[in-house]
Amino acid sequence: MSKIIVLGAGMVGSAMAIDLIKKHEVTLTDLNQSVLENVQERCPDLNIQQLDVCDKISLKKIIELHDLVVCAVPGFLGFSTLKTIIEAGKNVVDISFFPENSLDLDTLAKNNNVTAIVDCGVAPGMDNVILGFYNEKMKVTDFECLVGGLPKVKKWPFCYKAPFSPIDVIEEYTRPARYVEAGNLVVRDPLTDCEYIEFDKVGTLESFNSDGLRSIIFTMPHIPNMKEKTLRYPGHVEYIKVLKESGFFNEENINISGTEVSPLEFTCKILFNEWKLGKNEEEITVMRVSIKGENEKGETEEIIYDLHDEYCNKTNTSSMARTTGYTATAAANMVLEGLFNEKGVFPPELVGKHEKCFHYFMDYLKKRNIHYIKRTTKTKQNKMVDLTQ
Repeated sequence: MSKIIVLGAGMVGSAMAIDLIKKHEVTLTDLNQSVLENVQERCPDLNIQQLDVCDKISLKKIIELHDLVVCAVPGFLGFSTLKTIIEAGKNVVDISFFPENSLDLDTLAKNNNVTAIVDCGVAPGMDNVILGFYNEKMKVTDFECLVGGLPKVKKWPFCYKAPFSPIDVIEEYTRPARYVEAGNLVVRDPLTDCEYIEFDKVGTLESFNSDGLRSIIFTMPHIPNMKEKTLRYPGHVEYIKVLKESGFFNEENINISGTEVSPLEFTCKILFNEWKLGKNEEEITVMRVSIKGENEKGETEEIIYDLHDEYCNKTNTSSMARTTGYTATAAANMVLEGLFNEKGVFPPELVGKHEKCFHYFMDYLKKRNIHYIKRTTKTKQNKMVDLTQ
């Protein structure tokens, strides 16, 4: 039985710890002791320990006792925490989704004989795994990922509930969106190029530009067209644009009656209650991954994977925690079982490229009732053939 430490006891971190305890000895850490105690009430077999990951000495001391680290800290702490873990020589699976380039730590990981799998959630995460797998089997020309986490019940005005901190969501709405078009890197404003798209079981959703390609811009430079867009219920983007253009996302302090106030912090405080998922509130995750290119037979082939996942009433686990967290716990088990043991920093596309790893992810998620449904079309001799699976 391996010893695993999970850093961060939020919605996803706690779900990962509870999943991993089935096969391993697990310690869950967080800065907030009451949060830890609440998780332990749900799963008494968990070890809990209060920890400030900013205290590098304490962090290195506690992870030294474990075989693997799973990092689920907030994004703004992610890069520095991952660096400390690698410096300590510990293998790690990370879902903190920090804005920095994780590949900058690749040499450090190699020098410390560390396997670090990063961005290992649903998106980024499983979309990368799928792309990595098919990149080995065909000449990919186009990649697109549409993804969103949504409440099952729409509440005006935003029709949205955040599985993460509002500040992490607002980051999606303010960070310039990078795409690859005709082999060139293109930067667009977020919240632009809105399109309405139909999805089974949900209906019409709107997609918009967001900066989701991350590592594949660097690891898959040969693919000429790549794009990720975020999904929301129709109307959401307009309300967000109003806040953004009115200055509610500005970071520079303003003076109100002698008190310095950050508009962004104020907005996050207001939106925290508006966007917070209620206890056992049902939500869904919707994702569509499309890959197009030339297969080994010279045919033009398009492969589409659709995901529709819902809150699990049996375990009281949110869909976003399931789809994000169980991808990471699959990777954790993969490392501990020796299926993937390369040294360095690896975004999921560099793991999913290995056929055994790809199928391990898919089988692991299927056992947890998370299903990626595949559809395929091929163009042969000017005829389109539907090979839906």
